[in-house]
Amino acid sequence: MLKPLLFATGLAGVALFALGGTAQAERAVPLPVAKTDVTATGRQTAVFAGGCFWGMEAVFEHVKGVTNVTAGYAGGTRDTATYDQVSSETTKHAEAVRIVYDPAKVSYATLLRVYFSIAHDPTQLNRQGPDTGYSYRSAIFPQSAAQRGVATAYIAQLSQAHVFAKPIVTKIESGAFFPAEDYHQNFYDRNPNHPYIVTFDKPKVAAFRAGFPQLAS
Repeated sequence: MLKPLLFATGLAGVALFALGGTAQAERAVPLPVAKTDVTATGRQTAVFAGGCFWGMEAVFEHVKGVTNVTAGYAGGTRDTATYDQVSSETTKHAEAVRIVYDPAKVSYATLLRVYFSIAHDPTQLNRQGPDTGYSYRSAIFPQSAAQRGVATAYIAQLSQAHVFAKPIVTKIESGAFFPAEDYHQNFYDRNPNHPYIVTFDKPKVAAFRAGFPQLAS
């Protein structure tokens, strides 16, 4: 577990963590278009977990057709859905994002493609980059039976195509979503010089723009 330490030590203390100011290289993994998709009208919601919600939120905020992204916790109970408790790795939550989108502009399957390609690494078990623990797991929380079917089929499609060097560990889960504390919302935009954002999330957003120029807003 790393991210909680950034708050404990303060920005001056974690400056050394920023690898001498050198951002990590990121690239979007080329993935096939999903063979199935969700048919829907009106505003829809998707919930994905894949490591630190700061970077996940930042990527999906830049997707055309996405109208709102909320950082939060999924898979646990309401009474323990706080950052301090989730960071203890005892609550069964995953750091997650709730995405509100217009299906006339971007489909659920397209969001899945971004999720697997660049928003996170679906081959890392109970961790994501520098962050370790069950709360950083790769998981999809379908909001309908149709979403569950499309997500399950796409994982199978990607696994059969061997697009990743390692097996996909993403799980399909059930559970409610609870928004995180206000200071976690829009963290990328409000803290552009934070060492974690500079090192891990700015390269990810840049890679999304390069890999999906038609989707980038």
